[in-house]
Amino acid sequence: QVQLVESGGGQVQAGGSLKLSCEASGMTVAIRALAWFRQAPGKQRELVAALSPGGTTKYAEFVEGRFTISRGNGRTVLHLQMNSLKPEDTARYYCAADPAWRSVLIGTNDYWGRGTQVTVSS
Repeated sequence: QVQLVESGGGQVQAGGSLKLSCEASGMTVAIRALAWFRQAPGKQRELVAALSPGGTTKYAEFVEGRFTISRGNGRTVLHLQMNSLKPEDTARYYCAADPAWRSVLIGTNDYWGRGTQVTVSS
């Protein structure tokens, strides 16, 4: 069984920074590809950033160089450093995992965390 537990969300003013973390546990093969998604009220869940087993990264266009996805020590912790936050970044952020890179890119991954709320005020 795979568990993904997010932390680090909160409320910040526009221009501020937050660092999200996701602790992954369970079958190692299931957490090879990791990603962050977000969902704002009334909107569809969307990919924010993804990290392949080999270290390849993919970012959504709206990130515009402001966010950095990375793995922590032991490869079971995923981070998302978010700088220059904007009010439109307000959403619930979810950690996602799957054995397959393609699956996290299109959101058909097997495993999801419960999310952490990020609120950016203007």
